Amino acid sequence: MDLKEKIKQLAADYFKDIVEVRRQLHRNPELSFEETGTSAYIQDLLRKEGIPFRNGFVNTGIIARIEGRSGKRVIALRADMDALPILEKNDLSFKSVNKGRMHACGHDLHMASLIGAGKILNKLRDSFDGSVLLVFQPAEEKLPGGASLMLKEGAFDEYLPDLVIGQHVMPMLEAGKIGYRPGIYMASSDEIYITVKGRGGHAAMPHQLTDTVLTAAHIIVALQQIVSRNANAAVPSVLSFGKVVAPGATNVIPGEVNIEGTFRTMNEAWRREAHERIKKIACSVAESMGATCDVEILTGYPVLSNHEAYTRKAAEYSGQLLGKEQVVDLDLRMTSEDFAYFSQRFPAIFYRFGITDPEGRFTSPLHSDTFMADENALLTAMSNLSWLTFCFLKEV
Repeated sequence: MDLKEKIKQLAADYFKDIVEVRRQLHRNPELSFEETGTSAYIQDLLRKEGIPFRNGFVNTGIIARIEGRSGKRVIALRADMDALPILEKNDLSFKSVNKGRMHACGHDLHMASLIGAGKILNKLRDSFDGSVLLVFQPAEEKLPGGASLMLKEGAFDEYLPDLVIGQHVMPMLEAGKIGYRPGIYMASSDEIYITVKGRGGHAAMPHQLTDTVLTAAHIIVALQQIVSRNANAAVPSVLSFGKVVAPGATNVIPGEVNIEGTFRTMNEAWRREAHERIKKIACSVAESMGATCDVEILTGYPVLSNHEAYTRKAAEYSGQLLGKEQVVDLDLRMTSEDFAYFSQRFPAIFYRFGITDPEGRFTSPLHSDTFMADENALLTAMSNLSWLTFCFLKEV
């Protein structure tokens, strides 16, 4: 039996166990920076497999190491651990028992498939040269992001990766399929907080006050020129405002209005320039209307860029394992991922695996209260991750 067939057979052998791992994780979701139970559970699984690990990175993070026959090459495989503050509406035997907490972004599948890949690689460790790091990372969903903090803590100082691989579920892509995009793939993400201040008062006497609500509206409209008239048309950019708080009434103009939004783009230089334009335009509009304006921009995750050559090779390797028809090209995404910090430090590949079934039952979007996946996707996820590791340990 060749290596590919061994991987497929082991994935099939471990499938039921990995499904139960996934369900246990889904049943007990924990928010960013709070993944203590999740971390303890993963550590127990690693101990049972005899895989050594270090823990305590950003409190709950874990790095396990599987050592092959010899060699200095190091491949790191990453899964994120945190859940979202969402009340689950699925009717399942393994529905979240933590009210208002839900694995609505597939991190339970990411962790489970990494455990599965770890079991496969540990079983076949005499078949490869080098080392494999299993990285269980906390707090992907919350700034400043667990990836950046793990790097600051020197998580990889002892074993420097030659390549870091991450994977993510993708609704609307059928289970069994894998998607890749070489080069720039996901956008940067920044949080914008604008506070408009003025003299509030009775809405029937606008000449005696500062209309902070109208000022806020003008600021939102004016800021749209950031993308429509200042951004290079060849550089994808998004500026959206999703929250406006004006605590007045039908006859009350409040003294303060708060606006919250996000800015995303695919170019780091333009990103910095846009921040300055946002501040300048917002403050200028406020001043012209007799108000003042405070602008705070929290710099979030950077642009995620996949290593061009390695990502193309990964697509070829996946085609060898799964069949070329199972490998698809991905479009650019304006969503963001803190895996981008790894991609800025090391050669990296971040790809997608499908989770919907042939009947199209599992198509709720990420971060929704009805998000769910076809668990057969775990077979593809853990076997593909294992196969890529074997292939790249020979290449990088």
